[in-house]
Amino acid sequence: MRKILILAIVFNSLLWSANAETEKEKRLKKQIEIEIERDKKFAREQTFYKGKDYNLSGSEVNKETVESIEEIEPLEFDMDSVYD
Repeated sequence: MRKILILAIVFNSLLWSANAETEKEKRLKKQIEIEIERDKKFAREQTFYKGKDYNLSGSEVNKETVESIEEIEPLEFDMDSVYD
């Protein structure tokens, strides 16, 4: 009877350790998937920030127009009276 009990305990411990390994593998695969998604997101953001696929020539400023704008003189602003 003792031998059967010991055999059952050994068998259950082996099954439990095998199950623990599969849990580790599941967690590892899940973490790898998360990291792959992060890399994909980073790649999409980098293409946006680098601007290789975008034509921004429509938003360029005409230098002749900028030169024709009058310069606005700054107002004299004295903050000393506020602290008196």
